[in-house]
Amino acid sequence: MYHASVLLHESVDYLGVTPGGVYVDATFGGGGHTRLILEKLAGKGRLFAFDQDMDAQENAAAQEFAGDPAFAFVHSNFRFLKRQLRAEGLRAGSVQGILADLGVSSHQLDTADRGFSYRFQADLDMRMNQQEGATAADILNTYNVGELQRVFSELGEVRNSKTLAQAVLRFREQKPFQSTGDLVELCGNNLMGERMRYLSQVFQALRMEVNDELGALHDFLKDAYEMLAPGGRLAIITFHSLEDRMVKNFIKAGNIEGVQQKDFYGNITRPWELVTKKPVEPSEEELKINNRARSSKLRVAEKRSEK
Repeated sequence: MYHASVLLHESVDYLGVTPGGVYVDATFGGGGHTRLILEKLAGKGRLFAFDQDMDAQENAAAQEFAGDPAFAFVHSNFRFLKRQLRAEGLRAGSVQGILADLGVSSHQLDTADRGFSYRFQADLDMRMNQQEGATAADILNTYNVGELQRVFSELGEVRNSKTLAQAVLRFREQKPFQSTGDLVELCGNNLMGERMRYLSQVFQALRMEVNDELGALHDFLKDAYEMLAPGGRLAIITFHSLEDRMVKNFIKAGNIEGVQQKDFYGNITRPWELVTKKPVEPSEEELKINNRARSSKLRVAEKRSEK
């Protein structure tokens, strides 16, 4: 299987798909969410599926729904949501629902030569779009100790981030980082806590930095609000505390800082109506089938009508 979609039915059900509407699957991946949305559209309306990964584009072309007139694949990072949708002829405020699953796909993790996993020996790449940008090796070989400490601490919550950052500089003085094996060797000499958890944290931190995942999410959230129609729904599945905090703040206050804004009369502006008061988490049944769903959280909000 290319990828097991997390919180599949919960997220699509909350999206409230109605035939004839316009919807966006901002993270196509294996196409699980797309397939279910298309079933609910029943050939009426439009679904735009975004993904910057060429493998995902090839997967989309191979799917049985590729010929569905309601389906359109957009090879792009979802941070360019507004630009791409406007290129497709959509205006602001014309989309009924947008869904995003922010987790890395099982296919990316399980494809050895992508460099996402410590389980395989491969080049240290980690780019979701392999046509552009710096690789994980580039970051390890060029960032200074302060920048590396920030990456490990903020994005990976690595407890000995300063020690690890200093160790990176010592390692690369002997030889440049090239492979996942180099990074595993470095981590093995600086472990703090359980080995697999530590490796997961370090690899996650580098992946998020390589792909500027928090910056992309920030851009996406702003575009999603603009493109949604009043009453349109935004459903986002997160896997990382920083992502979840950004989403929570955005649907609470309309900005990622969570700072409440007031209108001319001093009334707090509330751009979103919460559909899920608390995040929806995977059931025990889903966790038994797909352990990678364990840290996922689904938040759903509805765009309020502007008065």
